[in-house]
Amino acid sequence: MDPGAAAHMLMFLMHFLFLFSSQGRCEETQRVIEYNVDGGKEDLFDINEEAGIDLFEGDIVYDENLGRNSIIGDEYRWPKVIPYYLEDDLDINAKGVILKAFEQYRLKSCIDYKPWSGEENYISVFKGNGCFSSIGNRRVGKQRLSIGSGCDRIATIEHEFLHALGFWHEQSRSDRDDYVSIIWDRITEGKEHNFNKYNDSTSSALNVPYDYGSMMHYSKKAFQNGSEPTIVTRIPAFSDMIGQRMEFSDSDLLKLNRLYNCSSSSTFLDSCDFELESICGMIQSRENDVNATWKRVSTAAGGPDTDYTNMGRCDGKGYFMHFSTASGPEGNRALLESRVLYPRRGFQCLQFFLYSSGHINDQLRIWTREYDTENPNGTLRLIQQAEAPPGGEWQLHHVSLNVSRKFRVVFEGIKGSGNAGGLSLDDINLSETHCPEHVWRIKDFRSVLENTPPDAAIYSPRFTSTDGYSFQMGLYPNGSAGYTGELGAYAHLISGSGAVEDGLVWPARWKQMTMMLMDQNADIRRRMNNQRSVTTDPTMTVEGTEDLFWDDPRKVGVKVTEEDGTEYFRGPGAGTPVFLTQARALSRDFIKGGDAIFLLTMEDISHLSVSQPLPSTTMTPPNSPSPGTPAPAPDNSTTPASSSSSSAAPPEPCVSVRCENDGVCVLDDEGQAVCRCAVGQDWWYYGDRCQFKSSTQSSVLTAVLASVGVFVIMLMVTVVSVLCVKKKQRKVQLEEQGITMKNMISFA
Repeated sequence: MDPGAAAHMLMFLMHFLFLFSSQGRCEETQRVIEYNVDGGKEDLFDINEEAGIDLFEGDIVYDENLGRNSIIGDEYRWPKVIPYYLEDDLDINAKGVILKAFEQYRLKSCIDYKPWSGEENYISVFKGNGCFSSIGNRRVGKQRLSIGSGCDRIATIEHEFLHALGFWHEQSRSDRDDYVSIIWDRITEGKEHNFNKYNDSTSSALNVPYDYGSMMHYSKKAFQNGSEPTIVTRIPAFSDMIGQRMEFSDSDLLKLNRLYNCSSSSTFLDSCDFELESICGMIQSRENDVNATWKRVSTAAGGPDTDYTNMGRCDGKGYFMHFSTASGPEGNRALLESRVLYPRRGFQCLQFFLYSSGHINDQLRIWTREYDTENPNGTLRLIQQAEAPPGGEWQLHHVSLNVSRKFRVVFEGIKGSGNAGGLSLDDINLSETHCPEHVWRIKDFRSVLENTPPDAAIYSPRFTSTDGYSFQMGLYPNGSAGYTGELGAYAHLISGSGAVEDGLVWPARWKQMTMMLMDQNADIRRRMNNQRSVTTDPTMTVEGTEDLFWDDPRKVGVKVTEEDGTEYFRGPGAGTPVFLTQARALSRDFIKGGDAIFLLTMEDISHLSVSQPLPSTTMTPPNSPSPGTPAPAPDNSTTPASSSSSSAAPPEPCVSVRCENDGVCVLDDEGQAVCRCAVGQDWWYYGDRCQFKSSTQSSVLTAVLASVGVFVIMLMVTVVSVLCVKKKQRKVQLEEQGITMKNMISFA
């Protein structure tokens, strides 16, 4: 046989065997339809360049009066709770991802976001022709931030909000030439200014080292005029790391927390990897049975041999908590309790890794001990029994809590009927967030990356959302056609049980599916997860057809037969061929113990299809004007033209009337077109075109000046009057003196 033909046959057989392996993969009768939500644009700067907008440093609305400080003064900082408004023109998927980005800010910093309720300054997010923001709090009332088509990626949104919070790009630092080289002749003509750097007097690094991994760093291909990189790292190992758009880096968070004086985060409660003997303030319960206890160990008889945090990679480290079931009576129990915690939101997600090496009857129960005035010693409430079948591996668990008063989390180990092994806990995290719904663990993922043929997909198990829709993730470990070196990820609706499907609404309406590759760092605050979300638009059609994209998979999908003979239909998929590069997938802790973990969720976001409620104490923001009601102050920065427009057309006479400064044209009682001007608590516009601005400060100044003027005039009148009186008195005196002299002469 010809060697080339033999190699081709071998590749075919590998692909065939791969499809029938045990990683949740299956064989399909034909290729499923896939929609690329990125449209070929990999980064936010690609999006802006294709949109034809020319912004300062690619995505910054620049105010010439501002200067280029990273810290631009206390007056340009936002409060720690930032008001926001989501404008109607935003894509529904973008709205959902924006709220997810806010959750990351809350988890990892003290920055919080709240719906605008009439505050003087707020961030209004709209769908412009790209992704861009101003720097810092411009104090202009409504400060606009654009999340346009293709910008609905969580890292892009976090990036733009970091600009709004006061941060510039990493490579504009004064010391950047010590860490990267800018190759000027590879930069597109006219774009060189985007690579300016600024000295210490105008750009502060907040005493944080240069960060190749910052989400605020350009990629190596930024503004290139060919295929060669425009930025070359002086440490070659970081060449493919710059320009990450996954999550905040440690340095990003350090700078953010320093700038805003954060001492804690808004929704983080606890994290413990048991490396310290203090075990994070956890305690053994007084209710433990005799000789039953949780012990801090580095290895346990029967397993595990290592902890999950370090996986045996670090000498002198690697501890976990272990409850032995190798001896003692059946039913023996030990309770391990967290330190006292104080909730704010009323809901929490508990995440931990569990290793079970004992009997199948061994149990782990999760309780909360809740305190109030009537129960000062706390009341136990059972939350869930964790499924812990012995399997010789660390298993990830999520438990949803709903606690609104002071509490502890309690792990109760119960010995079963056997006499071997035990239960082990590691990498516990507790935050006031919602838990992901499903976990897809891909074992020996490095081997999957190496051995999966190009343009071949593997599929997750089938999952069901809380409202009954079945879905699945498709992953291209070795890239889809034309995207070598990239992981591709797509979300699909699939057919489920007939009884459930009969009660579902098709096409599916506004269901957001999120696919997250988990960074398995022990501390949830330091994780740089990579995620993408897609949302089912009920009006979307399959290209070139009238078929609805998110219709019943039995109508628009392909038939799939699994290894065990199970048959179902897989609908079209939406996602991206550039979910993550293989190089990044091999970095950090995306692969741990050989395995990769994907967290999958489908949630209903149909409530985001309606307008965000408006404050009752102020005006309708632009894009939703009401006749006779002035809009808030505009962002006076020069911004690219927005693709949005008012939902209501102006009356006919208004066509020839131009109102400035977000004034609204309306008809008065006589049918004449007039401008209604924007006003706020201490400012207002006026004039026939709303062309003039005044404020309380201006009025006070005018009043003061007027008072001073009146005082000066009165003073002058008084002085003149006094002078006149004195002059008159002097004249009288002289006249009297004249008469006296005359009399004296006559007498003589």
